[in-house]
Amino acid sequence: MASRLEINFVRLLSRCESLASEKRGETEWRLEKYVGALEEMLVALRKNPSKPTPEVLTEYTRKVNFLKGILEAEKLSSPTEKALANQFLAPGRTPTIANERMPATKTVHIQTKARCTGEMRDELLGTVGHLLSLHRCLPLDERQSAAELDAVLQHHHNLQEKLAEDMLNLARNLKNNTLAAQNIIKQDNQTLSQSMRQADMNFEKLKTESERLEQHTKKSVNWLLWLMLILVSFTFISMILFIRIFPRLR
Repeated sequence: MASRLEINFVRLLSRCESLASEKRGETEWRLEKYVGALEEMLVALRKNPSKPTPEVLTEYTRKVNFLKGILEAEKLSSPTEKALANQFLAPGRTPTIANERMPATKTVHIQTKARCTGEMRDELLGTVGHLLSLHRCLPLDERQSAAELDAVLQHHHNLQEKLAEDMLNLARNLKNNTLAAQNIIKQDNQTLSQSMRQADMNFEKLKTESERLEQHTKKSVNWLLWLMLILVSFTFISMILFIRIFPRLR
């Protein structure tokens, strides 16, 4: 049964996930304060005698770190930096409360990605519109210079797009490598578990065979003891008969 501390932690975590899914203004301070309180409660939860299982604690830590990453990404100035930072965030894998069909942190992750993409598109469209308006306002002789400037700006824009694409590919490759490493570790853990189960089975078989050998050894000792008793009795009776049949010479 969950402790009072864990129940309060889950309630506050669900509230933070709900706040993170909403569009917040710059004056919104509750989420950051709530996440700080979650960190303190998580530390206390680890020290609690009736703490949850290690798997549950790992999931709680994953969700708190995700919320911290969301807050840190929102403090970045550039939409491109925000989008790149969101690529590295890892949402929770299980629902926080029972009535969730999909983990709330995954929903927040999807919404944040869409929001960052929209900000990047708005920034790009705003820059292009501003350049076009300036271009229309220039005289003819200055338009040629503006055209050259546009070519230079387009070249730099293409370089920035290529750099952003390279960074996204790097982040994607890093994520794929991380997933591959997780799969390898998972397979190694499965192999180790199978080896441990096989070792336990071999130990049980060895124990059974040792008991059977011990029983067999006891049976052999018993037969040998009876054989020695019979041999000694036969020898004793033979000596008495020999003395009776052949008395001592005088």
